[in-house]
Amino acid sequence: MVDLKQAAVPETAKSKLKAWNSLDFGVGFVVKLVLMALVNALGVYVLMAAWHEESWWVFGGMLVILVALDYIYFSRKHTLPAKYVAPGIVFLMVFQVFVILYTAYISVTNYGDGHNLTKEDAVAAILSQNEKRVEGSASYPLTVVYHGSDLGFAIIDKGAVRVGTAAQPLEPAPNATVAGTRVTAIPGYTIATQQQIFGNQEAVTSLRVPFSRDAAAGSIRTQNGTVGYLYQSTFTYDAASDTMTDTTTGTVYTATNRGQFVDPGGNALPTGWRVMVGLENFTKAVTDSQYAGPFFRVLGWNLAFALLSVLTTFLLGLFLAIVMNEEQLRGRKIYRTLLLLPYALPGFLSALIWSGLLNTKFGFINQVLLGGAEIPWLDDPWLARLSVLGVNLWLGFPYMFLVATGALQALPNDIKEAAKVDGAGPLRTWLSVTGPLVLITTAPLLIASFAFNFNNFTLIYMLTKGGPRFGDTSAPIGATDLLITMVYSISGVDGSAPKNYGLASALAIVIFIIVAVISGLGFRQTRKLEEVL
Repeated sequence: MVDLKQAAVPETAKSKLKAWNSLDFGVGFVVKLVLMALVNALGVYVLMAAWHEESWWVFGGMLVILVALDYIYFSRKHTLPAKYVAPGIVFLMVFQVFVILYTAYISVTNYGDGHNLTKEDAVAAILSQNEKRVEGSASYPLTVVYHGSDLGFAIIDKGAVRVGTAAQPLEPAPNATVAGTRVTAIPGYTIATQQQIFGNQEAVTSLRVPFSRDAAAGSIRTQNGTVGYLYQSTFTYDAASDTMTDTTTGTVYTATNRGQFVDPGGNALPTGWRVMVGLENFTKAVTDSQYAGPFFRVLGWNLAFALLSVLTTFLLGLFLAIVMNEEQLRGRKIYRTLLLLPYALPGFLSALIWSGLLNTKFGFINQVLLGGAEIPWLDDPWLARLSVLGVNLWLGFPYMFLVATGALQALPNDIKEAAKVDGAGPLRTWLSVTGPLVLITTAPLLIASFAFNFNNFTLIYMLTKGGPRFGDTSAPIGATDLLITMVYSISGVDGSAPKNYGLASALAIVIFIIVAVISGLGFRQTRKLEEVL
């Protein structure tokens, strides 16, 4: 008998194999090289953008990811599983871990309207927002130019051409060509035509180009696109005392730890900056009268909605699955297809259709089915909640029907036969054997369904937009709002309220904790049920 381990391998084969391994060259290697080149190109683009924006944590994170991926895919020390796991870990870190950490960071800041900028940018914004034309200042022959897609100005200052944009202060342009009082050519810039100036008249007249890198020097502005004037701020900033002074009134505004300049009377300038506020947003959500009462009402409704949605859709889906699982039923395939139709339509589209059907005055349900009644399905708080649950039942039962059907058909017939032999009737067989086994199979999906319905933004926003609104608070919160739609409204993204990203992020963290705790407890109970059975 020949021992394959001891069998000699021809020297030519050994040399070819060694050469192949050392070169690691072939179709697979070329594909890997191309893919990694694309990944590195994207990574370098992100690095350049992060460097330009001075976002060092993005730069550092991207650099670590690139080095790690190149090392994993081009090093022989890593096994094949590491190469498959690496992309998943990167996406997990970028789209899950990073999002959670960044949301947590925003939740402890005052980020929102009036506090969108860094302190340096806020100071520059205050100075620029309060600029006025300097009395008696000289006028400058001006030409409107384009630097790529950015508008800019070129002026003639003491015989020399200076050019700049909103983001780039005026700088000398020694190679510019001048004809009289008009600049006709500048390397790297395009001279705007009269048509372009007229077509962008609003943008031209509102454009301010910093006169120099010193913000106090003011800016150049124009009213007609041909003559520029110097504008300077009526405010001055003293970095030593960290104060902003209004030169027209003499009022001094002092910087505070709240990210604002405040005068002695407590009046603050509208432009502030982001600062850390600790757990203030979390305490505000549960103690501020504007948010505390609505918050706990929304939380109670949110829990009830998620639980009732899972319960109703699962029971209806399970019932239909049991009925459709009977072999004596004729036309089962047709019935199953019809039952899946609600699941085939996009959820947001179905919610919009139901919003029209439930309209108080013009909806099909009131006008046709109820003979012209004007039942406020979406305008009364309790009827709106009932309508939301009903529409969600319509949208959700097909999924549960599929899940329950799969669970029932996966059960072996031997179990049912054994129950019959033991003398168990249909009801006892279901309660003691079939039901628990189906529950074990579907429990993880029910927990996932709870998490989905807990954050079912699409249904609420498309059907009721969270309404009807509560009458005892000025916050844009309503009877059918879930925490996720409440967060959306408070954030101010939809324009219904001033932007408050800090408070919205704090509530998002609360949602994450609630769902994580309930899901963890649910999975724990599922494992206990499996151990018992």
